[in-house]
Amino acid sequence: MSNYRVRYQTIEFGDTDIHVRSLRDNQEFSDDFGIAEKLGISSSTWSLFGILWDSGLVLAHHMHTASTEGKRILELGCGIGLASLVLNRRNQDITATDYHPEAHAFLNKNTALNSDAEIPFLRTGWADEKTELGLFDIIIGSDILYDNYHAELVSEFIEQHAKPHCQVIIVDPGRKQTGRFSKEMVKRGYTFESHKPENCEYINGDYKGKIWSFTRV
Repeated sequence: MSNYRVRYQTIEFGDTDIHVRSLRDNQEFSDDFGIAEKLGISSSTWSLFGILWDSGLVLAHHMHTASTEGKRILELGCGIGLASLVLNRRNQDITATDYHPEAHAFLNKNTALNSDAEIPFLRTGWADEKTELGLFDIIIGSDILYDNYHAELVSEFIEQHAKPHCQVIIVDPGRKQTGRFSKEMVKRGYTFESHKPENCEYINGDYKGKIWSFTRV
């Protein structure tokens, strides 16, 4: 039985409403059977998957209008899955991944809240052995470069799942690892550009991060 508390909210994307269940705050914790601990997730970081972060909001709004028709899309570190939910509502071919043992349950709950089709999901980490997910046209993620070693791990995970022609979209709040990550992606044949998101009135305060777009053609 889960011992954490949750909150419910509705987020507007134009004329589309997405209903979201997230953790009440970042103090929530529930790991009675030590599943997260065995995966290396500490009590201090356990809640991070279940919070609606500004970078996740930016990514979701970006994917609401992005050109994704006919593309196979993979979300890395989906957390509560807001960007995946937006793409799912658009009837796009989205698959979600996350390392946290509670992420799949939250994603399923959120798709049910929106009366939408179940989103394919795989619990996997960037350092895990190669998955059976296959290859994707577009790979997305928000605030996934938060540790020093993530630049190499994430770029290698992307390489395992990217089609020869692939676009990678990463929303980053301004972490130092973006420079190293960009160099790793260039090694793999990508060009890139970055820009600040426009019209961030859905965030309290100015968003200091950027949307990074990596393209290999």
